[in-house]
Amino acid sequence: MTPARSTRSRRARDIGLDVRAPKAWCDDRHCPFHGRLPLRGQVLEGTVVSTAMQHTAVVERTLLHYVPKFERYEKRRRRYLAHSPDCLHVAVGHRVRIAETRPLSKTVSFCIIEDLGEVAMPVRGEEAARPALAPVPAKEAGP
Repeated sequence: MTPARSTRSRRARDIGLDVRAPKAWCDDRHCPFHGRLPLRGQVLEGTVVSTAMQHTAVVERTLLHYVPKFERYEKRRRRYLAHSPDCLHVAVGHRVRIAETRPLSKTVSFCIIEDLGEVAMPVRGEEAARPALAPVPAKEAGP
């Protein structure tokens, strides 16, 4: 007879995608690694632009769309609301990978599965916060 387990195993569940499991542990039932949330469908990459909601992040993807009339490209963006598990500590400005799940709420059908690190480019509205370059002093004319 095997003894009953008194503690939970700390291993993360294999989610079926080629991503590294987080080192932190969470008790979130909507976490694909430590809960029972199945993933299926699309896997996308984007940048986190907001984390103001509880357990939810706004992930933005920017793409180029060709306009044949003007023979040029225009920038378009798409925003996804994604569930943010507690074990993945994502912050604004980080590049993340999200995967499609069953609907978790009216607007949330994606879940963050991997944090790819900080983006080198500034997030919207951050350009004005940067200090301007100091002016170069003019050369003084000699006698």
